[in-house]
Amino acid sequence: MSIRVLVADDQTIIRTGLRIMLNAQPGIVVVGEAADGREAVRLARELRPDVCLFDIRMPVLDGLEATRLVAGPGVADPLAVVVITTFDLDEYVYGSLRAGARGFLLKDTGPDLLAQAVRSASDGEALIAPSVTVRLLQAFADLPAGRPAAQPVSPVTAREEQVLLAVARGLTNTEIADALHISLSTVKTHLASLMAKLGARNRVEIAMWAYETRRILPRT
Repeated sequence: MSIRVLVADDQTIIRTGLRIMLNAQPGIVVVGEAADGREAVRLARELRPDVCLFDIRMPVLDGLEATRLVAGPGVADPLAVVVITTFDLDEYVYGSLRAGARGFLLKDTGPDLLAQAVRSASDGEALIAPSVTVRLLQAFADLPAGRPAAQPVSPVTAREEQVLLAVARGLTNTEIADALHISLSTVKTHLASLMAKLGARNRVEIAMWAYETRRILPRT
C-alpha cells in the first residue's frame, strides 16, 4: 500500500512542488494539502495520513503547535510528522523536535531525500540530514535548556557512549557501524537501548541529550 502524506505550507508554489515530487515517487501519494496550521491539524485528524509534512511557519497556527497537537507527548495516537523549513537558526525548529516531530528537512531538499524522509517516518524512524542535525544542535547547544538534562534509567555502557557520540556528530547508522567495526543490526540494538534508557523518541533526541550533558560541545 502507498504511504499517504499530508502536505502543509502557506505557499502554494511550495505545496505544489512537494506534491509533484512526492507523487512522482513509487509508493507515495499526497492525500491532502493545507495552507495553515489549523487546517493542517483538522485534515491530519480527519485523514489520518501515514506522514504529515509541515512547514514550521504557517498562519493561524504555526507548525510547532500543529506538530504538538498531532504528534506531541500527550497525544494518544500520534501521527508521524516531518518538518520542512528554510534553515535560518530559528529556535522553532529545535522546538518542533521537542514537540514530537520525527525529523526535518530543508526546503531545497531533493526528491530522493524527501522520499527517504517520508519512508523513514512511516517506518517509525527519524531522518534528518546528518549535516543539518549537527548544525542545528551546535546552534542551540549554548541556549539554556530550561531544565536539567534527563538522567538515564540505567547506566550507559561504554559502547553505547561511543554510539551516542557518533549520533551526535551526525553519523548515519552505516557510518557508525563502519567506524566502530560492528554490524548494522548491533548499531540499531544500541540505539534502541539508548532510547529506552534516556526516554528518547528518536536519534535526534539522543543527540540533543549528548549536547545537553556537554558530551559534545559546540563547533568541536
